[in-house]
Amino acid sequence: MKLKVCGLTQLHQIQELIAMNVDFLGFIFYEKSPRYVLKHLNLEDISQIHHPGKTGVFVNENAETVIEIAEKAGLHFIQLHGDEDENFIATLRNKLNPDIGIIKVIRMGEKTENIESLIQNLKTNISYLLFDTDAETFGGTGKTFDWTLLNNIKIPFPYFLSGGISLENSNHLNTLRQTPFSLDINSKFETEPGIKDVEKIKRLYEKL
Repeated sequence: MKLKVCGLTQLHQIQELIAMNVDFLGFIFYEKSPRYVLKHLNLEDISQIHHPGKTGVFVNENAETVIEIAEKAGLHFIQLHGDEDENFIATLRNKLNPDIGIIKVIRMGEKTENIESLIQNLKTNISYLLFDTDAETFGGTGKTFDWTLLNNIKIPFPYFLSGGISLENSNHLNTLRQTPFSLDINSKFETEPGIKDVEKIKRLYEKL
């Protein structure tokens, strides 16, 4: 199982995570987020980070801005965390460098109806799904959804699992019939928003 650390803002911590061989580094380009990366780093800083899993997180951003940031920051993946529909994703896929993967987030509440049809409509234009807890703040809440809901739907390709993942609840991953391709961790491994507890992340990495 792979590991993605999201909400990064500090270059020295990013280098520590690269040394640990963390698979994906997440940078949030959503101004309302307390982990908005451009308050701490510029696009040139991010472009100079040498890692194959640099992921930019966007919420209801226009396609041109996503493409510009992806190119200037040297991103390898785009994570769409808002209400982007299949038409937007198709447009983005057509304009985006074909080497850049698209991760579409599905925010999970208490029900799973219509999720399978949504996945079917998306699957030709995305590389991965990511399941996160539904929240008005679009993630980073530290809250976990009921993972067993994923056992009720067909997931036709690899997915990231997000939403309040911690050292403790990672013990319950065996409740999932389809193992996540990657865990996506954030707020449970911080001392404050955007400042990671690297030692705690190491403990999870060793556990995985």
